[in-house]
Amino acid sequence: MSLTLYSHPFSSYCQKVLMAFWEKDIAFTYRHMEHPGAGDERAALWPFGKFPVLNDNGRTIAESSIIIEHLEMHHGGKVRLLPEDPKAALEVRFLDRFFDNYVMTPMQKPVGEVLRKTGGRKDIAMEEARRELDTAYGWLDKTLEGRTWAAGESFTMADCAAAPSLFYADWVHQIGSAFPNVRAYRARLLKRPSFARAVEEARPYRGYFPLGAPDRD
Repeated sequence: MSLTLYSHPFSSYCQKVLMAFWEKDIAFTYRHMEHPGAGDERAALWPFGKFPVLNDNGRTIAESSIIIEHLEMHHGGKVRLLPEDPKAALEVRFLDRFFDNYVMTPMQKPVGEVLRKTGGRKDIAMEEARRELDTAYGWLDKTLEGRTWAAGESFTMADCAAAPSLFYADWVHQIGSAFPNVRAYRARLLKRPSFARAVEEARPYRGYFPLGAPDRD
């Protein structure tokens, strides 16, 4: 069995997949995207300039959620990150998409604007991000009522998506006191060994964050 993951420790979507590998305790070869040749190897597998990308014995698997589903289907591991019950699994998949689309996507708006260095839309993008993130925080705060993890009492793929999403979103627009359940959930995620490892491995790259990484976490 040969699994090679093309990944970068500071990338939110890579952290999501790395957490799944570590939670499941599945062995893999880590091709750091800054190591010589890794970019060309990844491009030969998946030419769209995105990562993480998984090479499973010659088969290319792209997109973070699909990589985790692939691990669940073909490699098992110590834990399940998707419930066997179809209805419960659908809830996990929905929350996975929520964190990617309604937390990570708005968080990236001002980040992307700064990276483009056009200077024209940064303030507008930041205002959009604050508004959209507050909406997401409000919905999530109600959803998390009485739950330990995103979909209930079991740690799932949804939590792998939530951890980096909320981590970086809080850097862009801090989760306010009006959202105590979200704040507490983010704190629990930071204590989870798989995410704590992801945070530590990404720490040397904080200078990459174009808005400036806050002095916390």
